[in-house]
Amino acid sequence: MTHPIQLGCTWAEAGLSADDFTQAQFAAAPLAARLELEEAVAPYAAHAWPREPDLRLPTLLLDDVSDIPFLNDVVGVEEYQHRARIRAGDGDLFVAVTPQTPGYAEYCRDVLQLGAPEFVLAEPVDGPMRVSLACTQGSALARFSEVARAAGGLNIHPYMGIENVWEIARKVARDAGVPVKVLAPPTPVTWLANDKSLLSETVARTCGEDFVVETHRSADPRRLAELLLEMKPRHARVGMKRTRCASGMGNIHFALAELSDLAQTEARVREFLRRTEWDEREEVLVVAWEDTPLSPSTQNWIPPLGAGPPRLDGVYEQLLEGAERVFVGSRPSQLPEQANRAIAQSSLRVCAALQAMGYVGRCSFDLLLVGNPEGEFKLRYVECNGRWGGTSTPMHLVDRLFGGPRPPYRAQDVHLDALSGATLDDVFGKLGDELYDARTGQGRYVVYNCNPLATSGKLDVISVGRTQEEAEELLSVGFPAKMGV
Repeated sequence: MTHPIQLGCTWAEAGLSADDFTQAQFAAAPLAARLELEEAVAPYAAHAWPREPDLRLPTLLLDDVSDIPFLNDVVGVEEYQHRARIRAGDGDLFVAVTPQTPGYAEYCRDVLQLGAPEFVLAEPVDGPMRVSLACTQGSALARFSEVARAAGGLNIHPYMGIENVWEIARKVARDAGVPVKVLAPPTPVTWLANDKSLLSETVARTCGEDFVVETHRSADPRRLAELLLEMKPRHARVGMKRTRCASGMGNIHFALAELSDLAQTEARVREFLRRTEWDEREEVLVVAWEDTPLSPSTQNWIPPLGAGPPRLDGVYEQLLEGAERVFVGSRPSQLPEQANRAIAQSSLRVCAALQAMGYVGRCSFDLLLVGNPEGEFKLRYVECNGRWGGTSTPMHLVDRLFGGPRPPYRAQDVHLDALSGATLDDVFGKLGDELYDARTGQGRYVVYNCNPLATSGKLDVISVGRTQEEAEELLSVGFPAKMGV
């Protein structure tokens, strides 16, 4: 089971049957009906990703994280748009509103052998984060239309299916008079997948109530405080979550001793809501906070409905920091086979339900494993990342570089004060022969997402080892040492 779970685990390889697939898809029907999804996604049909796409057409790739709340405190996040380069190849276009780091284009093209896509620098609109909005106008839109017209069509592969991405497709199709398809879920389905409350319901319908923590919802601060106090006798810790936040940024949790009476608890609730810019309408989740160090994630690929069942591309262990367990990186799962198999089966069931509701493309789930992974354990689903992200992006890069079974590796964002103001050539010089070169297959380190380097000393690093233990040491000890830390 090790190889299929690492790379391209199909429905059958995960031990699931055709009946399992049918049941998982039917389980989504009541939720889809309640949300009136059929009507909601109808305006996106003209540009929806087809069962048999024309992959000969050029693809426009863009990473726009602007619609995810509370990312402003992530160091260098305004430059994460350049991660789109990792997915681009010959004949493609990728776009950003900030220039590339000097030397990065040549590194990707010549050293990593990732082809020579065209880089389009769009004029910023409403700040540096809103890449897809910038692409709906100006010279960037004109260039996309020109390329689409010459090729007879265009594919768009975004970070996530937010509304401005679909607006790019509409405008290019109108201007160029050719088909334009979007490899992402329609916007209503994008937000369904990224909503923690709706994910909990989807998981419960497909896998059972036992796969989600005790969860309650309210848009009333007093009722949220009451729910926290009502849960105290049943759980050691309780917490609150905003429904559309990423990487623990919209979470808070409390030990029992921190919550005394209703007035004090309501004050804590209101402070959390104020800090997270609550709009006084959105429901907030009150949850049991499981105490476990094991937080696996799954990376999945969901084809259009009717094009076959979803595929699981990997089970990973997340690297989390701080009390709120903020994501900083990942490594391939070192969990026992029985745990990996259970994670794979449940994830594919949830993917099948999302597929039935119109989801297409990259999707990942964050879970908690409670108990003994070698014996009795339970899986709890925490959130769905209906988009590309910090695990799927390096996973995809490793697959492009190595193919076949993945080597042992660790991927992590590295933030070192010693690198603040450094150039990419400085980093390359310090790594020397240890920088991976796809032309020779030699080297241990791959770098990407390098644009935050000069301003904040931050970049993303993949370390590749002969064993997982070696990969861990290369990144946790070896890389800082080479950078002079």
